[in-house]
Amino acid sequence: MAAAACCKCPVSLAAFKRSLSVAAGPRSLLSGRRPCVARPSGGARTTAATAAGFDRSTASCCVSCQESMSHSLRTCYVYLNQTSRSFAAVIQALDGELRHAVCIFYLVLRALDTVEDDMSIPLDRKVPMLHQFHTYLYQDAWSFGESREKDRQVLEDFPTISLEFRNLAQEYREVITDICRRMGVGMAEFLEKKVGSMKEWDKYCHYVAGLVGVGLSRLFSASRLEDPEVGWDADLANSMGLFLQKTNIIRDYLEDTKEGRAFWPQEAWSQFAGRLEDLAQPEKLESALSCLNLLVTDTLRHVPDVIAYLARLRNQSVFNFCAIPQVMAIATLCSCYNNPLVFQGVVKIRKGQAVTLMMEATNLPAVQNIIGRYGQEIARKVSPGDPSRAETLRVLALIREKSRPSGPPVRSHHLSPVYLSAAMLLAAVSWQYLSATAAQGAADVQGR
Repeated sequence: MAAAACCKCPVSLAAFKRSLSVAAGPRSLLSGRRPCVARPSGGARTTAATAAGFDRSTASCCVSCQESMSHSLRTCYVYLNQTSRSFAAVIQALDGELRHAVCIFYLVLRALDTVEDDMSIPLDRKVPMLHQFHTYLYQDAWSFGESREKDRQVLEDFPTISLEFRNLAQEYREVITDICRRMGVGMAEFLEKKVGSMKEWDKYCHYVAGLVGVGLSRLFSASRLEDPEVGWDADLANSMGLFLQKTNIIRDYLEDTKEGRAFWPQEAWSQFAGRLEDLAQPEKLESALSCLNLLVTDTLRHVPDVIAYLARLRNQSVFNFCAIPQVMAIATLCSCYNNPLVFQGVVKIRKGQAVTLMMEATNLPAVQNIIGRYGQEIARKVSPGDPSRAETLRVLALIREKSRPSGPPVRSHHLSPVYLSAAMLLAAVSWQYLSATAAQGAADVQGR
């Protein structure tokens, strides 16, 4: 079977995981809008040398893995690397055949999201495509060559992706088909309407990110790397996606409004302004911060579910895959809280901070400590006059309670040679990703 596990390099076996998505193109946990990828700034001196020293071993591991793949599967990984710097490395760190299933899941949803994002496709054509997209997985020759989006290659060469989809085991195919169908229906629903109520905000985020969390959880269980309950509990999985999605929607206020997109719920912003874009006006700063803090508070309510979800995970590669985007999200959310820069530019976390979070988030007590730390930092920022103050403090108190490690650590703190190799690989790939992101940003600026 083409989806059989590739080489079991010790380095890749227990490596690391937004998403950050992140999880940009498509911007959700794996496909939807806005993957939760922290936008780094500044330097990380200590990891630069580490990256240089382990670049060769990283590359040789990848070459070794690729040698066991079919040509079409190698092509899928090329597309994965082209469409997502953030998820490419972490997907390839997953164990066994789960790696290929998640790669194909990502590309299918990336293709679906590319259709949704393409404004050149008229609605009377786009809506049926979104509804029927899951059926294209079983059509050998279906492709779409008219897209103008930057990731159009996943549509133009969809036969390669669908071929590898059909090579997956049945339990993986069933999950991917179901999530693709449900997401297509949800995307079509929100094509012609804006996000109004807070409940609709939850619903929209469910379609473009929560369903990704549900699908991934079912894939984890189908792989038998995780217990069945991980795949059964759709509520916790949905919260994982919503936390990432809402964080990025909050962070991307200025970018979205400048491009005519509106993802902040009207029920929230209409309490403070006549139009969503008015929040960026200097004279509206106090009202803008009140709206921002209201949405951050709503997003924080998902954190207890995030902790409960991570507590169930047993496989190290799956844990890292899930935990790293969540700690990047809580750091980003902390940076956004009560921050005027959300309405003036781009909120960033430092490169060094991002790499440190990736290195730390390898067990539940460590993640609880990170979440608790950022929760305390947000609490210190709460203004006495903020309209959401009482609710914010209530949610933060609950997070503080859930962030206290209970019982013995679920994973050993003994740093075996395999673990150290994985950790150094993580630092290397993290540094390469963050450096590439910075370089790409500079190239974009020069090209303007």
